[in-house]
Amino acid sequence: MKIGIYGGTFDPPHLGHMEAARTALEQMNLDRLIIIPDCEPPHKDLAEEAATPQQRLEMAALMADGLGPRAEVSDLEIRREGKSYTADTVEALHETFPEDELWLLMGTDMFLTVQNWYQPERIFQYAGVAAFSRSEEDTQALFEEQSQYLAETFHARTTVVNLPKVTEIASRDLRRMLASEWTGGNVDPAQYLWTPVYGYILREKLFGTQADLRHLSDKHLRAISYSMVKAKRLPHIKGTEETAVALAKFWGVDPEKARRAAILHDCTKYWDLETQVAACDKYGIALDELERVSVKFLHAKTGAALAKYVFGEPDDVYDAIFCHTTGKPGMTKLDKVLYLADYMEPSRAFDGVEELRRLVWEDLDQAMILGLEMTVEELRERGAVVHQNTQGTLDDLRRKLR
Repeated sequence: MKIGIYGGTFDPPHLGHMEAARTALEQMNLDRLIIIPDCEPPHKDLAEEAATPQQRLEMAALMADGLGPRAEVSDLEIRREGKSYTADTVEALHETFPEDELWLLMGTDMFLTVQNWYQPERIFQYAGVAAFSRSEEDTQALFEEQSQYLAETFHARTTVVNLPKVTEIASRDLRRMLASEWTGGNVDPAQYLWTPVYGYILREKLFGTQADLRHLSDKHLRAISYSMVKAKRLPHIKGTEETAVALAKFWGVDPEKARRAAILHDCTKYWDLETQVAACDKYGIALDELERVSVKFLHAKTGAALAKYVFGEPDDVYDAIFCHTTGKPGMTKLDKVLYLADYMEPSRAFDGVEELRRLVWEDLDQAMILGLEMTVEELRERGAVVHQNTQGTLDDLRRKLR
């Protein structure tokens, strides 16, 4: 197996880091990429406004998630504490992966000075070095000269990763931009950040950001919501938002309420059962016996609670999120819009979805009935329990249309 090792402070990780990592994955045909935030960089002091090691680890994990299943984050250096020496890290990884081929990824400046690092001979004993070539100043002759020197001096294996796209931003400058966004700065820091990382920064109030969670713009609400879920969920949330807004405009529902309900509807999707139940207890949400043991029913309730009590959304947005999984008798138009948008947004693919997408523009209630009928049928085919609210909603709509 061919494993890339990408270390750094990642304070914060930005699109430049992601582009470099993604390019290394593809150009080097890596089987695995391990991103390792350091605890204390040996070559510099952390900035006064720096995130904690745990926060940098969590931001790096969001970045890794955005890179796909071959990327992961490791807390190896943070657990070790103290100065994070690369020699210690590559030796530890060699002990974990003794039969695998390790490659240490680094920028141009680091590559040209790696011989001056702490115990460089140990680094080259266990790993090859892959240098990112990221500007016109990186000349082929300079890399060849350094590669030859390292080979002759340390028997080092080296290679170059050519970056087709470069995001030129220093983390220190990005931290200043993030702080100035709240004091009249005219540069948008979000353009340099993976949206979930940007949302995490806002949620944690890092680097001088001052987001008021109860009065967020759509952009900031979206970023924070994205920071709370897995990257694979983002196309669904985006699709639900677009579909909900379109349906709301067509059926005479407030599109902004539909938008914000859609943005938040899955924000607690990845909480475990214990966390979900604890949140329901905290916010006074009554649960039946099935819900207390079935995590799949709970994210709608806890997501609604966060929408109202953390993000300051109104009661009708709360209600729409609350019932978007099971439905409920007496649903409002906003409730139905979110329920159907969640069910039939563009990334959904199942038998009957195209008929649902046609019907939803003709008759909202008939579309609800079709969606509920397909849900009940699918659950029964799997031998799963049909929630009482799902069956109750279906029966309620059928009665009204008789």
